[in-house]
Amino acid sequence: MDHDQNFKNLIVDYPREAVRFFAADEAEGVDERTQIISIREEQLKERLGERFRELDVPLLVEWPDGRREALLFVLEEETEARRFSIHRLAHYCLDLAELFGTERVVPVAIFLHQGQRPSELLLGGDRQRYLAFRYLSSSLFDLDWQDYRDSDNLVARLNLPNMRYLDEDRVAVYAWAVRGLLALEPDPEKQLKYVQFVDIYAALSDAEREQYQRDYPEENKAMVSFQTRFEQIGEQRGKEIGLQLGEATMLLRLLERKFGAVSDEQRRCILAADAETLLGWLDRTLTAADINEVLH
Repeated sequence: MDHDQNFKNLIVDYPREAVRFFAADEAEGVDERTQIISIREEQLKERLGERFRELDVPLLVEWPDGRREALLFVLEEETEARRFSIHRLAHYCLDLAELFGTERVVPVAIFLHQGQRPSELLLGGDRQRYLAFRYLSSSLFDLDWQDYRDSDNLVARLNLPNMRYLDEDRVAVYAWAVRGLLALEPDPEKQLKYVQFVDIYAALSDAEREQYQRDYPEENKAMVSFQTRFEQIGEQRGKEIGLQLGEATMLLRLLERKFGAVSDEQRRCILAADAETLLGWLDRTLTAADINEVLH
């Protein structure tokens, strides 16, 4: 199971909520005015040296009024403690601090499972220490789900199944996570996306799913309705895309027969056009003197 990708998606889609939940002590003052940028991994490859260390989800947090320097949150989600490397995380922080010219770096490691892991890295000689590195540890399994079941932080609500609970409460945990998703996320497409996140980590059995459908009919009905709606939209969108590609292919063939070779730029323009634009270009092909007249 690709836990890392699941959490990358979650953090990128909800960066403010992620910072507030996973790094609450350092997130004071993070509000809607705060700009949070997910730093693209591809942009860092050449600038982090020849041996590029893959970053999980580095976030650049900036306060526009200038009261504070930029904070750089490095969220590294490790599902198994044995895979965690404090040396690697320290490298991340040093590289990013140098890259962005800041000493304000907050490393956060997210753990789903228990295990032994170092809490700090100390480097030095016989006389003194020269480097002391620590990080915030967000161990979801240490949190009691009851403390977060009414939270207005969507990231917290979606992670209820990753928190500590009794086996007999699994269905209730799932229901409160779904209830939070429906209440806090108005976008139906994201609701569908993240109900899958909840499904993965709740891992209900068939019997528990039947219990959920029986005990929480309103939440279940809402998700089934959204699922049906988007299946229908997806089917219709597939037909539209097929029609659009057919029209683009027809236009390219007509242009090549009438005017000769079509440039790569013109081809990309045609393939990216919507169906209505393509129909207009098809009509114009009949009277135009060259390709530019058709497309412009």
